[in-house]
Amino acid sequence: MMWCAWRFAVCCIFLVAILAPAWAAPPVEGTIRLRQGQILRGRFEQERYLQGFQTPLKSTGTFLLVPERGLVWRTELPFAVTTVIGPAGLMQEVRGRETTRIPTAKLPFMSKLYAILSGTMMGDWSALASTFKVVRTSDAQGWSLQLTPLEADDPNLPIQSIRARGVKLLAEIELVKLHGDRDRLVFLDQKIETAQPAAQEAALLEAADPK
Repeated sequence: MMWCAWRFAVCCIFLVAILAPAWAAPPVEGTIRLRQGQILRGRFEQERYLQGFQTPLKSTGTFLLVPERGLVWRTELPFAVTTVIGPAGLMQEVRGRETTRIPTAKLPFMSKLYAILSGTMMGDWSALASTFKVVRTSDAQGWSLQLTPLEADDPNLPIQSIRARGVKLLAEIELVKLHGDRDRLVFLDQKIETAQPAAQEAALLEAADPK
């Protein structure tokens, strides 16, 4: 379980770190900027490519991003799991029962990645540039980002490369981990709302990051 949560944390923290610049500090002109008091909802389709498996492991579900509070990631298929990432770390629930909790202090890379996330949420591109080589391109089809770690052997950053593309919002991200495993995420039906999280969502965020 710790191993699965570790992989998820890497993918999701970078998901938000890539999503955030598209709103707070647009990589190219025309991307949407997330404003104070707004939240993002959407669906995802994930393919996980692991060495030794001929076909990818697939999952689908929904997500909610609440700036400065965290990410609620609900996997619906092949089985239901709710994962919440906030400043304090990661929490997972299965059928309403907490099964995993990993404080940031126990996984040093999470602290580093969440610091990057917090910076990008505030429009601070230096938070990424201090850790990654960032290459931004755009054309008639949209924009793309390519990120590679400045330190290839950094034990607190188990990432080989990240590629993202989108138009006004992020459409797809591919995260390549060390040793060749990779995750591909496609985002669908995204909508920005000027609203507060629902009561159940707020409770999950609070449980993941108690004050």
